[in-house]
Amino acid sequence: MNAQQQYIAFTTILQKEIRRFMRIWVQTLIPPVITMALYFVIFGSLIGSRIGQMGGMDYMSFVVPGLIMMAVINNSYSNVVSSFYSAKFTKSIEELQVSPTPNYIILAGYVCGGSLRGLAVGAIVTSISLLFTDLHIHNVWVTVVVVLLTSVLFSIAGLINAIFANSFDDISIIPIFVLTPMTYLGGVFYSISMLPEFWQGVSKFNPVLYMVNAFRYGILGVSDVNILSALVGIVCFLSVLLAYALYLLEYGKKLRS
Repeated sequence: MNAQQQYIAFTTILQKEIRRFMRIWVQTLIPPVITMALYFVIFGSLIGSRIGQMGGMDYMSFVVPGLIMMAVINNSYSNVVSSFYSAKFTKSIEELQVSPTPNYIILAGYVCGGSLRGLAVGAIVTSISLLFTDLHIHNVWVTVVVVLLTSVLFSIAGLINAIFANSFDDISIIPIFVLTPMTYLGGVFYSISMLPEFWQGVSKFNPVLYMVNAFRYGILGVSDVNILSALVGIVCFLSVLLAYALYLLEYGKKLRS
């Protein structure tokens, strides 16, 4: 395929993904926003007023970046894992792979679609958060880079999960038993400086911690981890998942019956 044909293939997959979640926007965009709004009310307004300050600021301001990042992570992941597994289940992914479309174009189309859903939900959640607190971006470049890398990273993770899934039940195992604990223990609701030294060390093995704190630094200017180390870690983790996803698309027996 020449460059123009590859571009057409990419935009076709991307448009399909966008139309897929926009066609049922009441199910894909509204529920996560309502969930995050409840977090703002319960953890921010009700509990936060009793907690007081954390990280040198009021608790509501502290948790907002983490909640935004949590929305981006969950929706980027869930969009790709459900969409790609559906394509695998209906055998349409086999038809796509026997076409001249390169695997990296297939990957890019699905990942960009998942990232756009994650970013769309993140933008809506950010707008809702302005009803509860004032946000003043400390470093716009760090904020944008971190949220983009994170949405892409978890979109790729969702695709890998879909490749290994053998049923629709399987695509919920990783979000329930891996993704949810990682996000809740990733510094969304607390600073790891509150933990004993041992658990601070354990927390640093959680990649979500670096994403949440880097994003929090971009918005608030505070972080529990070194920002440069966080960015390097995110890029490295993304590179590993990207290479593995391309390998699975090329050689994965799970995609062919």
